[in-house]
Amino acid sequence: MTFRKRRDALRSILSGSTCVRPGSVYDAISIRIAEDLGFEVGMFGGSVASLAVLGDPDVALITLTELAEQMRRMSRAAALPVLVDADHGYGNALNVRRTVQELETAGAAGLTIEDTLLPQAYGQANTQLISLEEGVGKMKAALDGRGDPALVIVGRTGAASISDLEDTIARARAYEAAGVDALFFTGIKTRSELEAIAAATTLPIVLGGAPEEMIDPDYLRDKRVRIALQGHAPVAAATQAVYETLKALRDGLPPKDLKHLASSELTSQVTREADVKARLAAFLGLKR
Repeated sequence: MTFRKRRDALRSILSGSTCVRPGSVYDAISIRIAEDLGFEVGMFGGSVASLAVLGDPDVALITLTELAEQMRRMSRAAALPVLVDADHGYGNALNVRRTVQELETAGAAGLTIEDTLLPQAYGQANTQLISLEEGVGKMKAALDGRGDPALVIVGRTGAASISDLEDTIARARAYEAAGVDALFFTGIKTRSELEAIAAATTLPIVLGGAPEEMIDPDYLRDKRVRIALQGHAPVAAATQAVYETLKALRDGLPPKDLKHLASSELTSQVTREADVKARLAAFLGLKR
């Protein structure tokens, strides 16, 4: 599957009539597992990128180069369309433009650009937003940096939990007018907030961090939510599994007594061992 097909698949989801839950992916193995399990789209979050690449919390320490390279590894490993959290675009509007170019060549199906002030400003404990005008400039720069018109550009705002609903709607409408393909909202706490946003905009909605009362897929579908995130549990599960395994070994448990390890069949599947063996036979004359 070419990058264009991946991007067309993401666009099909956004233009469809159902609400999809993405698989949280962060490396070659996790994206292959998500693909094998039938997820329609992957979500590469900024927080999991920081964990996978740096082992650091989500405080905007990862660089564009590191993010793009990790996306490139995943693009090579699987054909699952991936929506990438590109944070603030790693700088001003010109940096946003370059961010789009790098993630496009790395194989992303789409990416989000947000209006949060990052990195965190000196002396400011609370999350801040850039101005609406600067946010619009970033969205325009993102669109200008796109070489493949199929690449999905999503305008993202967390204003619902930082300023207020009125500001959230104003930003969403301005980003929609700038030409983005979809709108991503975080911090929405109630159905009434989502309903007001849906009524004030027309683009497909990507929703992150929704409370329990908004998990009904039929309700979300009717409010034009086409992708609804459900956190990044896979990387947390992997961290716990590695910790427990290493601790058991450190405490003296023999490797043969370890529990919950991937079977040889699963390992063979996610490493695409059959394909590799076929290439060994075809290109190196090795019959195994």
